[in-house]
Amino acid sequence: MAGAAIEFAGVSYALPRGQLLLRNIALTLEAGSITALLGRSGSGKTTLLRMVNGLVQPTSGHVLVGGRSSATDLLTLRRSIGYVIQETGLFPHRRIASNVGMPLEIAGASKQDESYQAAILRVMQQVGLEPDLFADRFPWQLSGGQRQRAGVARALVSDPEVLLMDEPFGALDPLTRAEMQAMLRDLLATVRKTVLLVTHDLPEALYLAERVIFLDAGEVVADLRSAEVYGSSNPHVRRYVEALRRSLPNSADPAAPPAASPS
Repeated sequence: MAGAAIEFAGVSYALPRGQLLLRNIALTLEAGSITALLGRSGSGKTTLLRMVNGLVQPTSGHVLVGGRSSATDLLTLRRSIGYVIQETGLFPHRRIASNVGMPLEIAGASKQDESYQAAILRVMQQVGLEPDLFADRFPWQLSGGQRQRAGVARALVSDPEVLLMDEPFGALDPLTRAEMQAMLRDLLATVRKTVLLVTHDLPEALYLAERVIFLDAGEVVADLRSAEVYGSSNPHVRRYVEALRRSLPNSADPAAPPAASPS
């Protein structure tokens, strides 16, 4: 059995006025696993995700990454974690290759090193951005989907052990989002990272993740293998499934993965 890559041990988080945003979270994520955090806005899923790379520290309990506390040696911790956000966070004044290579620069790599250039070429090709076409462009010269591909490439360029993804495709149109999901699923099958994905989209969670954790009002209300979700009798899970069914034609199968055009 794979070892624990991330552990939330009795984690709670209180807002300044004492309101608990997260309450006694106890979870273990195995190395190489893909886990989705699903919940409505305000359920605490992004706060929980940010505890992994130390952007938020728990009020009580602790978070372990690779057996070490996320509260210590933040520089080393963050170098072992890739982070993808909805807005991509690309610097508009830097070309795409430069944006992708930033984690390597921060770690002290020289732009003249062959390994630096090779890593950028590798991840750009992995995410479907042909370097000859895109390396010298600026972010504003890319489509939304292409910018998000660059964001994924940047998160992977230093070959991190853990990949955090916070609503990475939420701002994309449906067709582009489906293409990105297909690209990511194929990519993750190749690179085998420990992935924690925050999403509010049930089909996306089931398409990408092996395990889905449902949060509500700061608590874990269900923790299921993806294949178990549609057959679950848990009332919190049933609400998501019924909401999805209402949005689909009567003949549609909500258990089917989202269609995607070739990426």
